[in-house]
Amino acid sequence: MKIKANGIEINYEKEGSGPVVALSHSLGCDLHMWDEQAKALASRYTVLRFDTRGHGRTSAPEGAYSLDQMADDLKGLLDGLGVKETHFVGLSMGGMIGQTFALKHPAMIKSLVLCDTSSRYPVAAAPIWEDRIKTVTAKGMEPLVAGTLERWFTAPFRARRRDVMERIGGMIRSTPPEGYIGCCHAIPKINLTDRLKELHCPALVIVGEEDQGTPVEMARDIHAALPGAQLAILRSASHLSNVEQHEEFTRVLLAFLDKASGRSAL
Repeated sequence: MKIKANGIEINYEKEGSGPVVALSHSLGCDLHMWDEQAKALASRYTVLRFDTRGHGRTSAPEGAYSLDQMADDLKGLLDGLGVKETHFVGLSMGGMIGQTFALKHPAMIKSLVLCDTSSRYPVAAAPIWEDRIKTVTAKGMEPLVAGTLERWFTAPFRARRRDVMERIGGMIRSTPPEGYIGCCHAIPKINLTDRLKELHCPALVIVGEEDQGTPVEMARDIHAALPGAQLAILRSASHLSNVEQHEEFTRVLLAFLDKASGRSAL
């Protein structure tokens, strides 16, 4: 399904019934990154997945994007669908969008789950993003595929699950270069750690123990800054912890959502 909002067409999927849970994916993926979680949640919740600006089947305008802009995309999607409040789950870039959105529209967020993400990047990280922009501008997405998979998954998992490598590699490969570049301008500018104390909704921070991109230290910083937040560190998982350890990730997520929404566990 598509909806026009904030000047673009946003592709989304909505399934299930009950309280709304919005799922926001990482850079270089699309809404299918959440397939396992959507399947598990849809029997108890209304699951809303969407392709972020510049990804999947959502519009990919040229130029630099901002996290504020992507939060406004989400606001437009929710308004367009008549959603007044939602539980929000975001991984990596999705978690950055979630933090930005929650600070702009706290009354709309019932609970916040921030996975394998950061609330602030050091200035020293800027060249990494500049290099990615240069690479994709010159050569497209293909040169990033192998290195990204190495960062996103542990070596044993990569060796064992070639099918997942092909599926996620296909998402990276098919990400519109303009969209990837646009988001690479937005991500390193995040600087919200000191503002997280403004949020008072139930919150959960999830991180893969072996995450290289947004390591455990970044998750601990968010956890310390968010009042009353819980922290879950998943063993044998790297950056895409929801894929690598989907059963444990989903178990932790469901337990949190059931408590935050006042629903009894199955």
